[in-house]
Amino acid sequence: MGKGQELWRRAKSIIPGGNMLLSKRSEMFLPEKWPSYYSKAKGCKVWDLDGKQYTDMSIMGIGTNILGYGDPEVDEAVCKTVRLGNMSTLNCPEEVELAERLLDLHPWSDMARFARTGGEATSIAVRIARSASGKDKIAVCGYHGWHDWYLSANLGHKDQLDGHLLSGLQPNGVPKSLAQTVLTFNYNKIEELEKIITKHEIGTIIMEVSRNLEPQHNFLKWVRALASKHGIVLIFDECTSGFRQSLGGLHKFYDVEPDMAIFGKALGNGYAITAVIGRDSVMNEVQNSFISSTFWTERIGPTAALKTLEVMERTKSWEIITNIGKDIGKRWEVLGEKHSLPINVSGLPSMIDFRINSNNWLKYKTLITQEMLKSSILASNSIYVCTKHTPDDIDNYFEILDKIFQIISKCESGMSIDNLLEGPVCHSGFQRLN
Repeated sequence: MGKGQELWRRAKSIIPGGNMLLSKRSEMFLPEKWPSYYSKAKGCKVWDLDGKQYTDMSIMGIGTNILGYGDPEVDEAVCKTVRLGNMSTLNCPEEVELAERLLDLHPWSDMARFARTGGEATSIAVRIARSASGKDKIAVCGYHGWHDWYLSANLGHKDQLDGHLLSGLQPNGVPKSLAQTVLTFNYNKIEELEKIITKHEIGTIIMEVSRNLEPQHNFLKWVRALASKHGIVLIFDECTSGFRQSLGGLHKFYDVEPDMAIFGKALGNGYAITAVIGRDSVMNEVQNSFISSTFWTERIGPTAALKTLEVMERTKSWEIITNIGKDIGKRWEVLGEKHSLPINVSGLPSMIDFRINSNNWLKYKTLITQEMLKSSILASNSIYVCTKHTPDDIDNYFEILDKIFQIISKCESGMSIDNLLEGPVCHSGFQRLN
């Protein structure tokens, strides 16, 4: 057992759930052998606590690092801020500059507010929208975090959020009085949204622009039209999709303008910064509801975001990662055909994933991670592409995956997968840790 596995075992006894983020639990990858902790990260390389180097062909900090880990320009800008002072009684000028920059990238918007996490930003946006609309009820499509307003969708019907990225989200601790305040509809199912609007007094629609599916039959434009017709505030949650297919929101790519948009993850290339932008008719409601926090005023986040946006624009990072992701998706499909495995590829090109359509899928997913780890690669079934992923990194990944798919093909023909696994099967959603 390495230092990382030992530390993870200790962590689970003193930190409920082991850590602060479900997606980084070892059980989501390889329960007993995942390295769990890092000592250093640079480009698309990660070093564990034993000094072993890995290539990250997985979720790249959960999508936070489009420019790769430790981008020198972003880090230098942050270090300069640290030397000058990160916190003061006075405000940092960078937040004004960042607001102007984001509004310039999204001409439909008039105002911006900042936070440091995606969950905070979505909750801010929902509070503002409820105040602006004067209505409590919300229609939801997609994943939007851990806060009460979102998890309340599972009150009474505990599977309402199962089709929206994560299954098994328990609403324990969420006030029962919030039941039926959040109603879910599925992506590309405009009739479901129409039905919700007909039956309920909906004041807000919050949704991801796209995650695993492309909009069909002008879906996003129909959502926009419904919101406008019924006086509903439309929020696009772009915490994950932002800056991956355009310099700004994915909604620019589809030419649909919301009333509010939320950005996070990649905005600061690994430094904590999130943004809520919107039309002044909606955003000014901030002044009618108390929304305030000490560390939303620190200086590192806005500094990192400004430099990240500068580097993204100069390098056209969204084009680089989209092209790499498209190539990865095609190579998955080719490899599936080669080994007669039913492969389903989905997601935005730059945060692409695949699934083998089999009852043994979770076991196969665990095997992939297990065998990739032996070749010093962090991998599962998703790749969040960064600009530092080289052709050699990708070729090496596929050379090893080819051999793993060959094994999986034999398992599909009758060989036991259970005899190949060296530990427990990975988790597929939220569940209590032992």
